[in-house]
Amino acid sequence: MTTEAPAAKTVLPETLVAAMNWRYAVKKFDAAGRIPLDQWEALEESLLLSPSSYGLQAWKFLVIEDKALRAKLRPASYDQSPITDADKLVVFLVKKDAGPADVERFVDRISEVRRVPAEMLEGYKQTMLRSVSLPPEKVEAWLTRQVYIALGNFLTSAALLGVDACPMEGFDKDEYDRILGLHEQGWKSVVVATAGVRAPDDAYAKNKKVRFPKAEVVGRV
Repeated sequence: MTTEAPAAKTVLPETLVAAMNWRYAVKKFDAAGRIPLDQWEALEESLLLSPSSYGLQAWKFLVIEDKALRAKLRPASYDQSPITDADKLVVFLVKKDAGPADVERFVDRISEVRRVPAEMLEGYKQTMLRSVSLPPEKVEAWLTRQVYIALGNFLTSAALLGVDACPMEGFDKDEYDRILGLHEQGWKSVVVATAGVRAPDDAYAKNKKVRFPKAEVVGRV
C-alpha cells in the first residue's frame, strides 16, 4: 500500500473547482442515460472509502436496481421522477441500535487487516465503547451525521468523474423503511442520492450557481 497521494498528482486545483461548478442537483434525468460501469464501480469504492468517526462505518449503501421496486418507492418520494429515471438510486442507511457488538466487530476487522493483536487496540476500543454507551437517541444522531459525510464524498466523487447526481431528502423515511424491510434488518434510511445523465431539457442545468461571497463564508483567524 502506497502512502503517496495520487489524486494530488492527477487532479489540478482548477479541475476540482471546475467540477464543483459543473455539478448541480439534477432534477430531471435522461431515462436512457447510463453511467459507464468503471465509473460506477469507482463511485461505489468512494462510498466504501468514505471517512467516519473512529472509522466505525455504522452505515450501509443500498443500490436499488429493481425497476419495479423503484416504482414502488416513487410515491413515497413525492412522485419525484429521478427515483425511477436516474440510472442509479442509492439509499443511505444508518445502523439501528448500534452498540458494543459493532465496536467489537470493528476492532476484529482492524486486527485482521492491519495484523495487530486485538489486545493492543484495547484503549481505542474502550474509547469507542464510551461513545456508543450514550443515550440511544444521541448515538443515532451521531451516526446519522456520519452518513452525510459519505453522501458528500459520493457527490464530490461523482462531480470529478463527470457523473450527474442529486441528493434527496424529500421522501417518507418510514415508508421507505417499510417497503425495503429495513427495520427487520436493523437499518434506517437517512437520505437518498440519484445518479445518471442529466436530461437535455432540465432547466436547472442552466441556472447560475448561487453562493454567498467567499469573504462572508470562509473566515480566517
